[in-house]
Amino acid sequence: MSGKRLLIDIGNGRTKFGLATAEEILDRREHATREISPDAVREIVRGWEFDGAMLCSVVPKAVPAFREVFGENLIELRHDTDMGIGIRYPKPESIGPDRLANAVALAHMHGAPGIVIDFGTAVTFDILSADKHYVGGVIAPGLRLMTDYLHERTALLPRVDLREPETAIGQSTEGAILAGAAIGYRGMVRGILEALKKELGSAAKTHIVATGGDAEWIISGIGEAIAVDPDLTLHGLRLVGNLRAPL
Repeated sequence: MSGKRLLIDIGNGRTKFGLATAEEILDRREHATREISPDAVREIVRGWEFDGAMLCSVVPKAVPAFREVFGENLIELRHDTDMGIGIRYPKPESIGPDRLANAVALAHMHGAPGIVIDFGTAVTFDILSADKHYVGGVIAPGLRLMTDYLHERTALLPRVDLREPETAIGQSTEGAILAGAAIGYRGMVRGILEALKKELGSAAKTHIVATGGDAEWIISGIGEAIAVDPDLTLHGLRLVGNLRAPL
């Protein structure tokens, strides 16, 4: 027994791998999801020793490669998996497993009521009630999806490398796009958070955690106390794994 578990978070663009004990994530690797295959999986985890694997996926066609490699040693996070939190949602089977993993990490590591903001291809907001039930969320276009779409659907607007704009009033086409991306996107995030906190309406503090590729940059300009944890989804998988098959 190695006392370690492999954690796998299959996203639309990237698949994240974590090697973890029951208490912490020891190492991390990534791979393009579109290039996942059984041979690629074996190569990615080469040199890691672990007793089993815990997976969540928003790309169903990528999962068979992991089933082939790990077989019965693979646990797949689903809505009916024992997670240590409840679900109050009309169609729980429609909730993305990564969103459930985020909610688990929020509940066990930060507290409830709370909100997770996950900045990926889409930006998702997932809400945990004061009694630790997943109750719903918000889905909006991801930041890079928005800026790439501007480039792809217009004749003259360039694709830009995202960074902080020098001014709110753009002095070039690139500056105008950067201002729209940074200032506009943060405005959307603030507006959604304000509406969610109003509906939660709890006297207790609302715990807010952000994760995903653009989390650090976007949250830095929000002007609100929001924790950033790039490993939140992997931590959720670690915690569910501890419940399902203790190391």
